[in-house]
Amino acid sequence: MQRMCLSVGPDFGHAGISTRQQQLFQEAAEFGIRCGLTIPLVDRRGGVAAMTFAADRIDPTFLRIAEQYEQALEIMATCFHIGVRRKLSGGLAVNGVSLTPREYECLQWTAKGKTAWEIGCILGIKERTAAFHLDNAKKKLGVRTKNQAVTLLASSRSSIL
Repeated sequence: MQRMCLSVGPDFGHAGISTRQQQLFQEAAEFGIRCGLTIPLVDRRGGVAAMTFAADRIDPTFLRIAEQYEQALEIMATCFHIGVRRKLSGGLAVNGVSLTPREYECLQWTAKGKTAWEIGCILGIKERTAAFHLDNAKKKLGVRTKNQAVTLLASSRSSIL
């Protein structure tokens, strides 16, 4: 995907774009977006998002500055997207796979070196229940061992998208 930096609105010609794209630009203009930079974001699961930095009028200075700071704006957009994804998932996703709060909690304790018996004592549940939640987490993550699941947990905390 490429970044789009376009001026929009009824006064601006859009030669070479489809009717659907023209409609998108017209709708943007109706919302007061006349000029902007859109940064597409594609995550590891193939999800797509976009962030637009926009102005309410065609402004060559705005476009020049947006172009000059395009990399910084891309980093900001990426960080914002990561933050939103974490908030929406409640932080309970590992490699894009949603876990229940208890599965995630058991996996976190496993990452700290605790056994199923110790996790049961800490959480006030039976050892078998802790093992059950860990087994479910492993199945969801598509791994066979607790170490593999913990590795995915650690890598998901440090990865960007």
